[in-house]
Amino acid sequence: MVEVDSDALSPPSPPTTTATAAGNNGGFGEFFQWRRPKLRVTTEYDSDSSAFLHKVSCKLLDNLAKFKLSFQNNSKGEVLEPQISFISKYFSLHYDLEESDSLLKTSFDVAPGLQFRTSHRVKAQQGEVAMVADLGTPAYKIELSSEIPSVGVPKATLKFPLGEVSFEEREEDEKEEHKRTLSVNGIVKSHILNGVCTAQYHEENLNLRYAYKDEQLTFIPSISLPSNALSCAFKRRCSPSDKLSYWYYFDSNNWSAVYKHTVGKDYKFKAGYDSDVRLGWASLWVGDEDGKAKTAPMKMKVQFMLQVPQDDIKSSVLMFRVKKRWDI
Repeated sequence: MVEVDSDALSPPSPPTTTATAAGNNGGFGEFFQWRRPKLRVTTEYDSDSSAFLHKVSCKLLDNLAKFKLSFQNNSKGEVLEPQISFISKYFSLHYDLEESDSLLKTSFDVAPGLQFRTSHRVKAQQGEVAMVADLGTPAYKIELSSEIPSVGVPKATLKFPLGEVSFEEREEDEKEEHKRTLSVNGIVKSHILNGVCTAQYHEENLNLRYAYKDEQLTFIPSISLPSNALSCAFKRRCSPSDKLSYWYYFDSNNWSAVYKHTVGKDYKFKAGYDSDVRLGWASLWVGDEDGKAKTAPMKMKVQFMLQVPQDDIKSSVLMFRVKKRWDI
């Protein structure tokens, strides 16, 4: 008697379709699945202005673009300054609902080492167009920018590792006659004697600044020409958690001092005095002062500040700011 394999008599199983296999693998099927983008809601309150600032943002198109909504609430509950923004790598749109005005910005690479950038405010019909090109290496660049509508030759800016220099044509009124002159502005930095020396020239004013800094001491003298305004900053780190800063202005004999004590990254106490406005103050930060609310405890930053005028102690003011973030 001949044995027959039972598997050979059973009906063949249906072939696995491409769509089924793709669905099981999570590739083609998941492409058509809509996922709600995560929302980031941030609310900030400032007791000085008695206003709430709200921001809602989310990332779209697999983090290729970002949508933002921001508005304020005053003490009467009114909505102020609502703005909508759509931001991507090459294009951004900022729309002001109150003014019914839009700001458009575009930036992209025309060729390797050549970038095109433009901005345009629709209601005012004003904007700027700029081209940035590398000069043999990305460390050296030249930028040509012009306002829209154009009022003269483009502004030229040369950027190099030690700073940048810009040349711009300006119109001046002299005895009821319009005269165009060439304006030169720039900033140059260099390391000298274990410090950084900075020379900044802007609108015929030259500011010279030297900054020396090590692990415990910071010394920053600066002078402005031709006004000869001389100032000096001195900062001393007394311990890893304590720091004292002092500024003195020789031309006005004004001075200010700040003491700072930190506990980790989440708590900071600061106290200071400013002789110019004759005001003493003290503040307490819960959360990194310069960081974002995301890195603060419970994603919330709080600042309390007490201001005490020297001339009238009874008019002292206690202010506070709160910034809270939710990820939905």
